[in-house]
Amino acid sequence: MEFFQGTLGDTTEVDTVRVFDTTLRDGEQSPRTSFSYDDKREIAAVLDEMGTHVIEAGFPVNSDAEFEAVSDIAESTSVTTCGLARVVEKDVEAALDSGVEMVHVFASTSDVQLEDAMHASRAEMKERSVNAVERAKEAGVEVMFSPMDATRTDEEYLVDVVEATSAAGADWINIPDTCGVATPSRFGELVARVCEVADAKVDVHTHDDFGLASANALAGFENGAAQAQVSVNGIGERAGNAAYEEVVMSAESLYGVESGIDTTRITELSRLVERASEIETPGNKPVVGQNAFSHESGIHAAGVIENTDTFEPGVMTPEMVGAQRELVLGKHTGTHSVRERLHEAGFDPTDDEVRECTRRVKEFGAEKERVTMSVLERFAREVGIERVGKTEVNA
Repeated sequence: MEFFQGTLGDTTEVDTVRVFDTTLRDGEQSPRTSFSYDDKREIAAVLDEMGTHVIEAGFPVNSDAEFEAVSDIAESTSVTTCGLARVVEKDVEAALDSGVEMVHVFASTSDVQLEDAMHASRAEMKERSVNAVERAKEAGVEVMFSPMDATRTDEEYLVDVVEATSAAGADWINIPDTCGVATPSRFGELVARVCEVADAKVDVHTHDDFGLASANALAGFENGAAQAQVSVNGIGERAGNAAYEEVVMSAESLYGVESGIDTTRITELSRLVERASEIETPGNKPVVGQNAFSHESGIHAAGVIENTDTFEPGVMTPEMVGAQRELVLGKHTGTHSVRERLHEAGFDPTDDEVRECTRRVKEFGAEKERVTMSVLERFAREVGIERVGKTEVNA
């Protein structure tokens, strides 16, 4: 894939990208969100078909319904299915009993969480973590360990826990920025440090409290992480997680790494999760927002009509993510866009007629009215533009 050379010409920083989707676990923990059993099955099926590497299906010990959903997803999908567990015996056993191929055990490691949430000492939490990893490993499944709140954890203690759980057999060490306080450079340094001391592969889990989750996930890849945990549309606790669509398309388009994901279904997946979660996707959401490939400004629309690479990334097209480009009519519209839309509707306007229609579109849009194709067609009739044929267009 061609990268348009400029200040960002080097795309050699990342070799491998794996995607661990946590939409059904952390994503569902979004305030006021609850997926039904059918929602979970449907989302998991699409994630599976797209080639997502790991699906974290839920927290099996949480309830009978959750256990059932995780079990069914584990049985019905072909990719690795993961179940979450605290470093508590009943949690680990529930995850194992659910039939998942990976158990993700986690324990708080920051002093503030140890003292005020877990009421445990560093030594106690380390011991419980090692025991949980060893039990899951004994059962013959893949094991991931997360030192929760890693970015607010004393580094010496973090390294101690990582080394201990890695030695106990953990296949993956996940570094979570649980409260979203990391910056890309500092998070990258932490990931590099963990990669130095862990025999296990390294995974990252980043939150979006400061809007840095996807950037931090990518910084993880740049510094040796093999996998990132993401959620569709970035949903999750508080401000959410690194967004599936942002991380995957950045890897594919900006770093030139083949993720193995069928990106043409990203928009479909986004709409599915939007409906199930009842969390509306903002229009300006990267990759999947309604405006991601829409153009209203006259200069931008004129450029895109001539060559889409002028005002779109070039290395990411709407077709790549299963979306469609749209020339939006409104206050900022220019004559090129109006002419294009009139032609789509089967009109053959003169230059003067295009200018008059454009004037009406701008005035109508300035009143905060939505200029649909039916409105444009009305203007065309009022101006007296000849219609040479009728073409089906979207309103």
